[in-house]
Amino acid sequence: MKNRASAFPYTVWMAIFIVVPLMLVVYFAFTTQEGVFTLDNISSVGRFAPVFMRSVALAAIAAVICLLMCYPISYIISRSGKNRQRTFLMLVILPMWMNFLLRTYAWMTILENNGLINRFFGLFGLGPFKLINTGGAVVLGMVYNYMPFMILPLYSIMTKIDSTTLEAARDLGADARAVFLRVVLPLSLPGVKTGVTMVFVPAVSTFIISRMLGGGGNLLIGDLIDLQFLGNAYNPNLGAAISIALMVLILLCMSLFNQFGSEEEMEGALL
Repeated sequence: MKNRASAFPYTVWMAIFIVVPLMLVVYFAFTTQEGVFTLDNISSVGRFAPVFMRSVALAAIAAVICLLMCYPISYIISRSGKNRQRTFLMLVILPMWMNFLLRTYAWMTILENNGLINRFFGLFGLGPFKLINTGGAVVLGMVYNYMPFMILPLYSIMTKIDSTTLEAARDLGADARAVFLRVVLPLSLPGVKTGVTMVFVPAVSTFIISRMLGGGGNLLIGDLIDLQFLGNAYNPNLGAAISIALMVLILLCMSLFNQFGSEEEMEGALL
């Protein structure tokens, strides 16, 4: 009885802020603006397939880049002394104290045609290069803003890998490559899966980064949903249908990734 009573506030919280909003989204997705049941909104989502593919592609690229960059950083932090670990983590978290919008504005100043990078190249008679309003600029914004979400899960897992485990592997004749492939990588896979999830999910649904750094030619799913609710083409029913499609897409991508991760862990255990 005590456990049920203690869980009651959490149940109420979930019902109000999770279940009810989801039910409203489903209701709007399967009705017209007059409240009549219809499947037209769901069937209309298919014509935005290129936007979905672009969003998944850019978010996946950003997640892979974050993983490749943050994995060695997280390992170095986890193998440092306690004081250095606190300092490094502070440096990682510090940019997150700044407003997300201001951080993205800063990259606009750096990447625009008369920005800092093009001014630097201009000193050598080069450029200006088209850096902003491109897919690369969108990926850069995603990587910069979501890197901490990759570093922190990886660090939290890697810091639990005992140094004696690595020393034992070396004592048994394993070189640096074998220690990484047989010990560090398998033990850090949970952090990899969490980090990729925490980067991919907000990246695939973002709209501020694509709007500010990508211009009108790099429309993502988040921009599309935003246009349906707040744009001139006001259509919340279609926006709700696109939101449901986005949720299903994210669940499918994460289930495939988790399945891949599980197979990798089993192979590592067999080796």
